[in-house]
Amino acid sequence: MRMGSLFTPEPEQWGLRGDSHLWRALREALEETSIPATDEAVASLLVDRIKDLTDVDIRLERQEAVYREEFAHGGMSSGQIHIPTWRDRLIPLLIARAAGSRA
Repeated sequence: MRMGSLFTPEPEQWGLRGDSHLWRALREALEETSIPATDEAVASLLVDRIKDLTDVDIRLERQEAVYREEFAHGGMSSGQIHIPTWRDRLIPLLIARAAGSRA
């Protein structure tokens, strides 16, 4: 099974407007990558790809949100990535989906 399959369905709620665009960019970046064998490896892969796409290490970032021009597509919080949403909800969601795919 591939990582790309974990990104469907998309979450119904995002932190800020840039989150959905990062989600789609992350899905595209990992589309053909095999799902790692452990939750820790999945988490590491996701965090590393987010860093590749945003130049932000979400494990260490102290700001609540960061702006990335490439994820700005209109709206008040356009281009803003909400770090706590990724740390606390989206990464755990993807890890849980990966674990479910291995069961």
